[in-house]
Amino acid sequence: MSNHYAFKAAKRDGAGKGTARALRREGRVPAVIYGDNKEPLNISIPANDINVEYNKGRMRITLCDMNVDGETHLVLARDIQLHPVTDIVLHADFLRVTDKTKIAVAVPVQLINEDKCPGIRNGGVLDMVRFRVELYCSAMNIPEFIEVDMEGKEIGDTAKISDAKLPEGVKPVIEGRNFAIANIAAPKAIEEPVVEAEEGTEGEAAEGEAAEGGDAPAEGGEEAKEEGGE
Repeated sequence: MSNHYAFKAAKRDGAGKGTARALRREGRVPAVIYGDNKEPLNISIPANDINVEYNKGRMRITLCDMNVDGETHLVLARDIQLHPVTDIVLHADFLRVTDKTKIAVAVPVQLINEDKCPGIRNGGVLDMVRFRVELYCSAMNIPEFIEVDMEGKEIGDTAKISDAKLPEGVKPVIEGRNFAIANIAAPKAIEEPVVEAEEGTEGEAAEGEAAEGGDAPAEGGEEAKEEGGE
């Protein structure tokens, strides 16, 4: 489990688009904390802080110590709304978590032992089917990533979830199916470029051959006939 990150938030009064716009103009992002059979808590977070953390790419799998006016809540980001053009964070939902909280999270995949993979060494093309795998686990024990072993895989083989090393108590959300993580495809053959003859070349060659073969009338032939007729 990775280390927690922390935000210093403030309670916010009111809700709705008008309040949210006003907060954003002040450089803050509206958010809400919910869950654990408690009332939702409307908060705001400094925009720079939440955008920096979001751009690290791990907010949804890393716990956060959310300090709200001096009171700390252990939370996990669940829904993050982004601006459609700029990708800055517009709103975020955080779930309160305890040691009893079980959740589904999408965890990054890391391939290991690629140097011991004959398929890759022999020029095979690695095709990632899943860069992340959704896992069901305790909120207090979310893996930073899962490792998938590529040792011994040949061209045409598939690395599956059964090749992954999952921590104790962690299981895939997809059950009953040994789904693919990555394939090793055969390298594509390099096709030689086809050179086509330029249009009119064959016709020009035939005319040249006819001229050399003597089929064309000799120079002065018509003049000789005219002289003989006179």
